[in-house]
Amino acid sequence: MAEVWVFKTGVVRLEEKPCGYEHKVMKKVLFHTASNEVITSYAVLEHKLSSLGWGRYYDDPDLLQFHKRSTVHLISLPRDFNKFRATHRYDIIVKNQNCFQVRDV
Repeated sequence: MAEVWVFKTGVVRLEEKPCGYEHKVMKKVLFHTASNEVITSYAVLEHKLSSLGWGRYYDDPDLLQFHKRSTVHLISLPRDFNKFRATHRYDIIVKNQNCFQVRDV
């Protein structure tokens, strides 16, 4: 039997899994629903966000930030697109409902 660490309800514990258990990791991507396009770079994302009323915010040189004037929302992203993670994708989705989705590749 193989053992894996599991985090549930604030507790980490070691659980046994049957032999041959493989944890299949699905790659997730941010998807723009109106254009049926996968967001592959910050340039593409910035174009999509600007069409939704988001503007660049240049306060922090370590982050790529977008602000929507009609709201108090701020989207903060790491400068390196390779560090674009699930929390960033879901932040964009929550602040732009019905415009973006997360999909498996």
